[in-house]
Amino acid sequence: MQDKTRRWVQRPAGSTWGDFGPDDQLGRLNLLTPEKVRQGVAEVRDGRSFCLSLPLDYPGGNVLHPSRHPPVLRPTLRQGRVNFNFRLSELVEGRTDVISDDLAVLHLQYSTQWDGLAHVGSMFDADGDGLPEPVYYNGFRAQREVLGPDAAQDAGAAGAGSSSTSGAQALGIQNMAEKAVQGRAVMVDLHAHFGDARTLVGHERLMHVLAQDAVVIEPGDILCLHTGFAQALLGMEKAPTHEALEATGSVLDGRDERLLQWITDSGVAAIAADNFAVEAYPATPRGGCCAALPLHEHCLFKLGVHLGELWWLTPLARHLRDAGRSRFLLTAPPLRLPGAVASPLTPVGTT
Repeated sequence: MQDKTRRWVQRPAGSTWGDFGPDDQLGRLNLLTPEKVRQGVAEVRDGRSFCLSLPLDYPGGNVLHPSRHPPVLRPTLRQGRVNFNFRLSELVEGRTDVISDDLAVLHLQYSTQWDGLAHVGSMFDADGDGLPEPVYYNGFRAQREVLGPDAAQDAGAAGAGSSSTSGAQALGIQNMAEKAVQGRAVMVDLHAHFGDARTLVGHERLMHVLAQDAVVIEPGDILCLHTGFAQALLGMEKAPTHEALEATGSVLDGRDERLLQWITDSGVAAIAADNFAVEAYPATPRGGCCAALPLHEHCLFKLGVHLGELWWLTPLARHLRDAGRSRFLLTAPPLRLPGAVASPLTPVGTT
């Protein structure tokens, strides 16, 4: 008989479903305890802060992902007039105020971002009836019906202020924001070892880098992977090409079972990289049915490990390497946008 405190009768092998409670929507962010925050604060020695976000209009165009587009900024309207450099004296004689007000139409995963736990699920027989169904972390199923493809754009064009009913009914990114993501982070500088070229990094190569740089990762730490990809994007000046993107930067090998097991055993609270997707996408081909994004499936669906993509890590990584350090304080909450499956952010690394 099904335990009524759970929404599933069987969980994926190696998953953490239920480990943090039947209704948990934070996953391994639960490991960001006050002690982990204190450990992060203890890494602040010289008081330098680093912006870890690309400009949100990078990479430019939609070569990196055809369904994601650059942000659009538009002025709002004030009594039918363009509300930018607007003189209030046009409405009330004698007013000296000049007002500018705008709106943004954002693709939430276009640039520097967190992937939420509702971003990637899997077909899995959670209820034990022999039929796999779409399921997300901790057995959550129901995702709220989304708007039509043109609705969000139309709302933005009209300057509409009403909230929509689209998005994730459970596992929305607001849970991550309310956690106020902050703690000790560890930089792994893949770029220092493998350079600018596209390199597939599995368990063996990652362990080699950790050993060479004497990097220690403990449960509750946030793992940051510097590949140089975001720095290369900046150099492309919003005109990236498929050829350049495919040839640039290290990516994790999501097909490497030993690597996935290491992520499980390490106890990392989250993973952020400066590349696109953290892992190679699409993953190395394999016969039969399997995930196109196996590391996403392992982290978001099974473990509840949030993934950060397209962070700008190069200046901080260089500073840490010059100082002979790898740990720092990371402050990285997403937007508190209920129902969103992902969010842009401006992370801050403090050393």
